[in-house]
Amino acid sequence: MDKYEVLNRYFGYHSFREGQEQIVDTILLGKDALGIMPTGAGKSLCFQVPSMVMEGITLVISPLVSLMKDQVTSLVAAGVPAAFFNSSLTERQYLKALEFATVGKYKIIYVAPERLLTARFQSFVQKVNITMVAVDEAHCVSQWGQDFRPSYLDIPQFVDTLRKRPIITAFTATATARVKDDIVKMLRLNAPLQVVTGFDRKNLYYEVRKKQSKKNELMDIVREHRNESGIIYCTTRKKVEEVCNLLNQEGFKATRYHAGLEIQERKENQEKFIYDKANIMVATNAFGMGIDKSDVRFVVHYNMPKDIESYYQEAGRAGRDGESAQCILLYSSNDVATNKFLIENSRQNNVMGVEEEKARQKMMAEDFRRLEQMNFYCQTTECLRTYVLRYFGENVNEGCGNCSNCYEKITKEERKKRMIASLDGDLLAELKRIRKKIATVQGVPAFVVFSDATLYDMCRKMPKNDEEFLEVSGVGYKKLQQYGSEFLKVINETRP
Repeated sequence: MDKYEVLNRYFGYHSFREGQEQIVDTILLGKDALGIMPTGAGKSLCFQVPSMVMEGITLVISPLVSLMKDQVTSLVAAGVPAAFFNSSLTERQYLKALEFATVGKYKIIYVAPERLLTARFQSFVQKVNITMVAVDEAHCVSQWGQDFRPSYLDIPQFVDTLRKRPIITAFTATATARVKDDIVKMLRLNAPLQVVTGFDRKNLYYEVRKKQSKKNELMDIVREHRNESGIIYCTTRKKVEEVCNLLNQEGFKATRYHAGLEIQERKENQEKFIYDKANIMVATNAFGMGIDKSDVRFVVHYNMPKDIESYYQEAGRAGRDGESAQCILLYSSNDVATNKFLIENSRQNNVMGVEEEKARQKMMAEDFRRLEQMNFYCQTTECLRTYVLRYFGENVNEGCGNCSNCYEKITKEERKKRMIASLDGDLLAELKRIRKKIATVQGVPAFVVFSDATLYDMCRKMPKNDEEFLEVSGVGYKKLQQYGSEFLKVINETRP
């Protein structure tokens, strides 16, 4: 199959998005690539599509267990032979997965960076043909990135252990110029194609609220999104507990996530959110990197984050399906003091030499500079989207019409033009009900069956038969065979 057949048959899309095809073509020519693309722009397809076209196995290095599981579940549901190797597998499951992988059962294998240099994994990779190593969340390799992971520094050494050098690709949603240079250098990318599609996600609405009562503001927001998925970020564990308790007392289905909880509870709470048993997750920044839940309709920051990178990444967990979503920051001046305290304590080191102390002071100064930029974001009366995009080095014109600072400046006629076309709410609700029923039976998250964006497209296109159902964005052949008849029945019954 060629790239277009793979894109359509497995993933249900008829064309590539901005930047995707350029990266896919470069990989198919056997060259390295670096993709810096916003969350929801389809980074994963950039390595998943060529993996199905090329010979051999693609290894995807990913930092989080939850991401691997969600990605692999989605791939298998689409008919792609994929697996993951991480600490969530039992000894027996791991041995079986290795056995299947060795005989070529999988085209794509997700693996944690900590596993790369272990004896057993090394034994495996020497027996198979690794044609590509794709590094997801590649900013983790940089000490200047907000999620530095020392284990990512093992990747070049791992590549050196392979019988032949594979294609190396790297992907991230957040990278300043300094971090981008670090990725190329630290991963030893060989004259890579560098595709930066821009950081703008037009479907996200940005807002900063400075009100007396954060609790009242929060309750207004969650009531507005009562039946939708959302994440509420808090700076401290104590605040997570307080906000989560408040929401549950008010009758909302909320769960919590922070580093102070036992690993098992964190896992259970995350699954409650992924599987829609709790539609609101209240969390510290320990939650979220790589979370593949595409139908998050709102992200609230109860406290101001420590830098724009963190805010962009966390807020960016909303609207990954490309449909509209809200990103709201509840600001107070106390947030600045809290973040200063956290920065000072995170950089503490009691035993160090002169050089280490110089490095610590330099990094702390950088942290404070970033915090100042974040505070400016909360104070500006100019376009919020423009502020963020310029921070990441994009030369953009003032004004987006989809943030709180711009919203009051545009006319009612302009607002009307910007609104998404209204959908049949009853049909959408019924499609969501069918999706949830199927997901429950199969034991997978609802978005693995179909994303919200795919359901919205069904409502817009109202397909009558199998051929038209395949024209819906996100419907591939396997999903047509599995689910087509049930969804078509509902659509045809609703047809005027």
